[in-house]
Amino acid sequence: MKFYRIREDVAPRYTGNLNAAHKWGLPGSEPCPICGLHGGGTAAQYPCVDLSHLPAEEQKKLSDPWPVPYEEFVRLRELVRPWAPPGAVLKTGTKFGPLTGTASGHFGQLFMQNPWSLYVRREALEKLQAAGVRGLQGCPMNVRFRQKNHPDLLDLQLELSGRFHPDCLPRDLAPPCSTCGRTEGFSLPEPSILAAASLPEALDVFRLADWSALIIASERMVEAVRRLELDGVVFQPMEVR
Repeated sequence: MKFYRIREDVAPRYTGNLNAAHKWGLPGSEPCPICGLHGGGTAAQYPCVDLSHLPAEEQKKLSDPWPVPYEEFVRLRELVRPWAPPGAVLKTGTKFGPLTGTASGHFGQLFMQNPWSLYVRREALEKLQAAGVRGLQGCPMNVRFRQKNHPDLLDLQLELSGRFHPDCLPRDLAPPCSTCGRTEGFSLPEPSILAAASLPEALDVFRLADWSALIIASERMVEAVRRLELDGVVFQPMEVR
C-alpha cells in the first residue's frame, strides 16, 4: 500500500477562506515538574466533541490558550478525557468543538485552510464513504458564509496513527518523559520516511502520530478521489520503509 501527504491545491480558483476557530481547546502548560520540558503541543482537532455541558467557568478556562501550571493542565486534560474519542491524544493545543466564525470564497470538494486542517463538502464525503474510504468522520461547523450559494462544508475529525521510520529521525533522540510524555523537539524530517509496520490497516486518512500537522492518505483514498474527480487538494507521495 502506498501513502501520500495531503496538501492544499494552491490554484488561483480556490479562494475559500475560513475566518473561524474551534470553540474549546487545552491551554498551554508550564514546564513538567519531572523533566522540565514545556511545549509538546499538538495539531489534533476533535470538532465532534461537545463540551457545552461543562460548567461555564471550566469552559472559559478551555477557551484561553495561555499557559497554566502543569497540575492545572493535567486537571483540565482529565476533565475533558471522558468526552474525547477513545485513544485521543490530549496535549497542549488540542482543539474541541465546532469551528465557529465566517467563511467566504470558492471551496473545492476538499479544502485545506492550513496543512493540519482538512474539510470536505457533504456530497463529497458521502461519495468517498460509499467508495469504501475509511477514517472519514465529518462534523458540522458553526460558520456563516458570506455568499448565498455556499457549500455544506464539514470539518473532518481524524485519528492519529503511524510513525516516522527511525532512519529519518535524530539518532540521539531521547525517549518521552514518563510523566508528561514530552520529548525534545525536532524539525520535520526532510525527506520524511514512514515506518511501514506502524501504518494503520483500517484507516485511509489520518494524522501522523509523530507529527500531527501531517495528514496522510492511503492509496485507496487517493484512487477514490481521482476516480470521483474531487478537487481542492493534491497528494505528495511519501517513502515507506
